[in-house]
Parts: sequence; C-alpha cells; structure tokens
Amino acid sequence: MSRTLHITGWLLWFLLLVPVAQANASSPEEKQGDDLDVKEFILHHVADSYEWHITRIGEKDITIPLPVILYSSNSGWQVFLSSEFHKHTVYKGLTIAHEGKYAGKIVETDKNGVEQRPFDISITKIALSLILSSTLLILLIMGVARAYKKQGYNPKGKFIGLMELFIIDIYESIIKPCVGKDYKRYAPYLLTLFFFVFINNVMGLIPFFPGGANVTGNIAVTFILAFVTFLIVNISGTREYWKEVLWPDVPTWLKAPLPLMPAIELVGVFMKPFALMIRLFANMLAGHSIALALICIIFVTVKMGIAMNSGMTAIAIFFSVFLSFVEILVAYIQAYVFTMLTAVFISLARVEPHHHKKDDSQQSTVYSLQTVDRRP
Repeated sequence: MSRTLHITGWLLWFLLLVPVAQANASSPEEKQGDDLDVKEFILHHVADSYEWHITRIGEKDITIPLPVILYSSNSGWQVFLSSEFHKHTVYKGLTIAHEGKYAGKIVETDKNGVEQRPFDISITKIALSLILSSTLLILLIMGVARAYKKQGYNPKGKFIGLMELFIIDIYESIIKPCVGKDYKRYAPYLLTLFFFVFINNVMGLIPFFPGGANVTGNIAVTFILAFVTFLIVNISGTREYWKEVLWPDVPTWLKAPLPLMPAIELVGVFMKPFALMIRLFANMLAGHSIALALICIIFVTVKMGIAMNSGMTAIAIFFSVFLSFVEILVAYIQAYVFTMLTAVFISLARVEPHHHKKDDSQQSTVYSLQTVDRRP
C-alpha cells in the first residue's frame, strides 16, 4: 500500500510539472510584461522548429541547436547549426520567416525580391523526435526478442511481461479477428504501427527533453503513416476487391456510360487513408492545444487581481492534471484505433470471390444427397 502511495505521489508531482515546463518553454520573441497572445503561444508550441527549446532561465533560453541541411538556388548546399540564426538575422542569404505562408520556415530571397523556400532536409524537432522514438522502438522490440531467444517461451521480468501483454492484446483482439485469413502476413506491420504511434503519443506528453514534440499531431507524419497503409491495402487487394471498385455489382446504368458507382468506389479508396490521417492528427493536436490553452488561463488572468488569478490558477492546474491522465488513455486508444482500422481496411481488400461460397454450398448439397442415396 505504501509503495502504491509513493508511486502515486511521484506521478502527481510529474503531472504538476507539466504546466510549469510548458509555461517556461516560451519563445524568444515573447517579452515579459506583454499581453499573452494565446493563439501565437499555442501555435508556436505545437509547430515544428529548427531548435529544441528546453526552458528559460531568467532572460536566457536554453535550447538545443539542430543541424540545418538544405540546397539554396543561390549558394548551393548549406550545412550549419540553427544557432547561427541567433547570431545573424540573415545567414548566407537565408533567414527564418516570422510571418506569411512560410512562417517558421527557412526562406531565401530571389533576384526579384520574392521569398522562396530552398530544398530543405534539415533535422528539425519533429525529425529528431522521430529518430529517437524509432531508436527506442527498435531497442524495446529487440530486447524482448533477445529475452525470448535466451529464456525460451517463458521469459522472466516485469518489463517483458508488460510488453507481452501489449503484443498479445493487439495480436488476439485486432490482428487475428480483423484481418482474418493470412493474418500472420500482416502482423509485423500492424504491431510495428501500433507501437510506433503509441510511443510517439506518450513521448508527446512528456514535458521535457526528449519528450514534448508534437509528432503524431503533425499532419506530415500522419500522412506518411496513412500513405503506407494505403499502399499495403491496395497492393494486397484481391481481384474481387478491384472488381468491386471498378465494376461493382450494381445495375449497368450506374456504371456505363457514366461511371457513377466506380467513381464513388474510387473516392472511397482514398477516403479511408484520409480518415486515418485526419483522425490521429486532429485528436493529438487537439489534446496538446487544450493543455496549452489551460496553461494560458494562468497568464491571461494575471491583470484581473490576485483573487481571480489564484482561483483560475488552481482550476487550470486541476484540469491540467485531469487532462494529463485522460491524454495517457487517449495515447493508447488512438494507437489502438489506428491499428484496428488499418487491419479492417486490409481485411476488406482481401475479399474472396463470391462464387466460391456458392460452389462450396452446392458441393456440400451434392455430397449430402450422395450420402442419402448410399444408405440401405
């Protein structure tokens, strides 16, 4: 009992540090005493950046500069640290735009004075977080595999047991029932997909390095996940699946001369991965935005008096702690739902010809009649 209370106490302290860490992670452009721009504050913290902001001590920002790698039409390939933009407003003809459609991105000016984007493959905050989470995922899975290899089918250890719980749950509750036939063929991808999304969701909730990056709340990341699912679903689709898409079993006037139903079916082919992309992106982005909005209440109510600010601060902290518990659950649910929908889409693409079922029923009927005829 005492051990449980001890762990709960540390967890509560950790959750109470979330608003403090997020509040301290202010951008260099923010000035003390100015009115807080809530929209700018939230967008700044959920967006990608060329440096990893840790915290602020007094007037000094503690950041990790990240490598900038790009190709400029004016000066060719450039490789340098993002800290150069703090020393120089314009470095080698490049600068970070603070407004416009390229806000937060590195831009250069062409001969006509128009801002344009260079070919940019920099290691940004999101990219670095992806590298770290992918490395962590590989280490976790390889560690479990090594334990099974050394100790057989009954490895010891609480961590191994926890990982086995997750793996068996996904395998038995999603992969086998949703995919159906040939489920073993897609199990590696689906398990990797679940753990990748889940680890990035959890790391996004950690308020300090190497956590805090809004990876699954970035639409570019969810687009790639949905695109890979799109490829797997449609490449593994059977002939019957494509027949139902391109020439569905409906009256001919709905297919020719105007291909109305095939057009609708083709739209459905692209809408499935689009729904996966938007679902994960919107849910995770909303969670981060709501948490930041609650923190903003503390600073917005500063000028309303001590009593009002104290009361709203207590309410903001309470709901921040509550939301942190909810976000832990949401991190698992979103990974679970993303994997389940992917498995369902794979199953729908693996549809078998309908005439097989008719042939099987006819064969069983003939066999039963032959059996009856052979009776004395």
